[in-house]
Amino acid sequence: MINKKLLKQLDFSLIIIAMVIVLFGAFNIYCAMQPTNQGSYYFLLQCLWLLLGIIVIYLILIFDYAVFEQYAGVIYFFGVALLIFNNITSKAINGASMWIKIGSRAIEPGEFARLCLILMLAKQLQKMEGNTNKIKNFMILVIYSIIPMILIFLQPDLGLTMVCFFVAFGIFYVHGLKLKVIISGILAILIGLAIVWNSGLIQPYQKSRLTAFIDPSSASEKAKYQLDLSKKSIGSGEIVGKGIATGSFVDNSYVPENFTDFIFSVVGNQWGFIGGVLLLFLYAILIMKIIAIGRNSKDIFGAVICTGVVSSLLFSIFQNIGMTIGLMPISGITLPFMSYGGSSLLTNFISLGLVLSVGMRRKKINF
Repeated sequence: MINKKLLKQLDFSLIIIAMVIVLFGAFNIYCAMQPTNQGSYYFLLQCLWLLLGIIVIYLILIFDYAVFEQYAGVIYFFGVALLIFNNITSKAINGASMWIKIGSRAIEPGEFARLCLILMLAKQLQKMEGNTNKIKNFMILVIYSIIPMILIFLQPDLGLTMVCFFVAFGIFYVHGLKLKVIISGILAILIGLAIVWNSGLIQPYQKSRLTAFIDPSSASEKAKYQLDLSKKSIGSGEIVGKGIATGSFVDNSYVPENFTDFIFSVVGNQWGFIGGVLLLFLYAILIMKIIAIGRNSKDIFGAVICTGVVSSLLFSIFQNIGMTIGLMPISGITLPFMSYGGSSLLTNFISLGLVLSVGMRRKKINF
């Protein structure tokens, strides 16, 4: 059982906001899949993941988050081992080997590796007393960051690779890394990307998606197909949405992956500009509350956890919504708490549980 004195420090509003977003997402998943007569199935499945997520949060809150600092190394290397196992044994689906099959289901180890990276960087920065500018410390942090990124990139999963990069970048920036080091790192990454671009590691379909974003006029119709349909779906929702205006469900089935990566195209079509803004408002409250918890954390470990979670959420939201409206290149990044997917949803709830534990135990002595 959770200590009643600690329970008074728990920010229940964070859980409520996350649940509202998930239920809103589940309803939009229902709308997206209803034309295929699978709406109820996916709606109930997403609600089941929500229930499991709430249970996971409760289990995490029982323990002091300092326990996760003790086992961060074990958790990190387990995540790395899962990625290696996945890369060796998994068969490619749509050109990428990103899932480990378990019966009729599959887990995406890259999602859990993102969380493992946050915990490992938090542990290391706690040991380093937050000193990121010492060369030895910086190199240790970079090595721990780059290992899961390389393994995820080899799947290949550019989306999650970018998420992990911005998690590390956000942690380095917020916790005092000098600007000149950051600029040097960005230049080194750009040079590395140029080398990788011409190495054959990036698949042709991934290159076509990136070039379609950079220069839409020169892209093939196939490369622009998904984006064009997404923009058509969002634009047709106008201010209040076709669903609200007609009082009925709208057929969004023509947008590929509309219940996973492109769930925002359903939101825009069904609920219009108002629905999109309200969703962003909920995300803004969620993120601001996590930032506040991080600022009030009693130690560096807790603060870094919050920084990593905020970095992951901010980039995932910006990238996912941006790619549906043509502001960002298309990648396989889910919209947090909205898109269908057990691995993504469960990882986000684990992250939220850790943040809540940091906030609940922000006082060094609890009377």
